This record gives sequence, structure tokens and C-alpha cells, in this order.
Amino acid sequence: MNGMDQTGLVLMDGPTVTGLGGFVFPTRMVVIRLANDRLWVWSPIALDAATKQAVDALGLVSDIIAPNSLHDLALTDWHAAYPSARLHAAPGLAKKRLDLDFATTLSDASDPAWAGEIDQVVVPGNAITTEVVFFHRASGTVIVTDLLQEFPPDWFTGWRRWIARWDGMTRHTLSVPNKFRLAFTDKPAARPAMARIREWPCEQLVVAHGPVVHEDAQAVLDQAFAWLG
Repeated sequence: MNGMDQTGLVLMDGPTVTGLGGFVFPTRMVVIRLANDRLWVWSPIALDAATKQAVDALGLVSDIIAPNSLHDLALTDWHAAYPSARLHAAPGLAKKRLDLDFATTLSDASDPAWAGEIDQVVVPGNAITTEVVFFHRASGTVIVTDLLQEFPPDWFTGWRRWIARWDGMTRHTLSVPNKFRLAFTDKPAARPAMARIREWPCEQLVVAHGPVVHEDAQAVLDQAFAWLG
């Protein structure tokens, strides 16, 4: 866990998870202390005792964010551990997780609990998942889940390494994997959302599966999404 900075943002890395086809992914969540001292938790990682202790030391969890339909593995445990916290689902996730009681479905409008502190944009038009991208104003941090990825060349082994190379997951820079590019079956619908994201004054770029970008973050963001037009 990195320490919470003066803007109230902290990153926590969790254990790896195994997805479809046996591909192993690292996990990362973002915790932001809101102006009311409550905690906003994005893409929660596995909740073990050490993680819960670290989170509880920061404050009271009020809002838990599932930013797309692929990042829901830990929601059951978090909901059980923090029953008073509200769960917020990306579009489409509530139909997948009927076992969970979501307070809201995320939209382009920030919830009143974090309006003015965290902006958000729904990125439509993708056949794999609909992702919600966030911007933490105080730290200038853009938060992306799966639309941007970068893995070390040797992260995957065997045939998975060849697939990852084809997919562009190991391009040596944060970029949109080829499978997500191909899955944008409605690019005109996605372009206004991407334009809004690129308008944010990005000083830091945080993703779930890749390095944190501290320098030239705006340029990295612009380059990563330039292909969409």
C-alpha cells in the first residue's frame, strides 16, 4: 500500500487473479478520502485481514465502485464487511450480479456524495464491457480500469505470451488492448466520452493493470486514445 497523499488518495495492490483462459492479472484499487472524511473505494481488491485493517485505519467506507462488469470478484466480501456502504455498478453489472443490492448504476453524472470532487464518464459502444472512467480533481488523477493496460514482456508464459503480444498487452506503453479496440462496435458513441476524458487536466494516470504514470500523463492518455479519433 502506498501512503495516502495530501489530496486524500491512496493506491493498494492486491493478489493476482486468474481470468478466462488462465490469464493471470494483477489487481489494484484506489481509495479516496472525500471531503466528509468518508472513503470512496474503486475496484476493490480481495479483502483479507491486512487489507481491511489498512482500510479501516483510513476511515469509514461509504461508497464501493465497480467500474465495469469484469471487476466484481471481491464485491461480495466487501458488501458483507461494510453493509452500510453503498455499492455502485457500472452499466450492465447489476444484471450479472443479481445477488448484490446495488444502490446506483453509474452514469455520466457524479453521485451527490462525491460531486465536485470526482468526475466520471461512461464509455459506451464496447461489446466486452461498459467502463466508467473517473477523474479525481484534487490530485489530477484519471482512473482507468481495463481500457488501458501494460504488462511486462515476461508477465505471461507459453502460448499466453503470444496471445498477449498479439493483443498489445505488452506494448511497452499504456494502450488499449486490441480485443477492446475490436470490441468498440459503436465508435461514434464512444468518441464523445473519450473527448471528455481527454479534456480532464490529467497529472497522474492510474490503471488496474499497468504502471502508474506520474510524468507526461496527459500525453500518454492522449496517445493511448488517439486511434479512436
